Amino acid sequence: MRENKKSFLIINRKAPYGSSAARDALDVALTFSVFEQPLSLLFMDDAVLQLLPNHQANTIGQKNLSANLAMLEMYDIDQLYVCRQALSERGIRPDQISLNITLLDTHAIAALIKQQDQVLSF
Repeated sequence: MRENKKSFLIINRKAPYGSSAARDALDVALTFSVFEQPLSLLFMDDAVLQLLPNHQANTIGQKNLSANLAMLEMYDIDQLYVCRQALSERGIRPDQISLNITLLDTHAIAALIKQQDQVLSF
């Protein structure tokens, strides 16, 4: 039987804390990787804050997302894209992010979305 794999893009738009959306997006990504589906992650809007080091989540009674982000590489999730404008608007420099990311402008983001079979937004 021929195996048909669909490509997935998970768009993460939410801040790391305040709702479960950020954690849910990462959980879905890790789950998809187990099934060896082609997968890309796109961080936009406040989701770029997830990429900053040294979260102090315990001060607000939350579990730190850094461990989930560190697992991306272990699960062979290496297609990590970040909205250049979102970083700029929040005063974040790309060299502050320890993950291997690709910066995209709005035109490149549109092209990335168009290339995918399935897009999930959190």
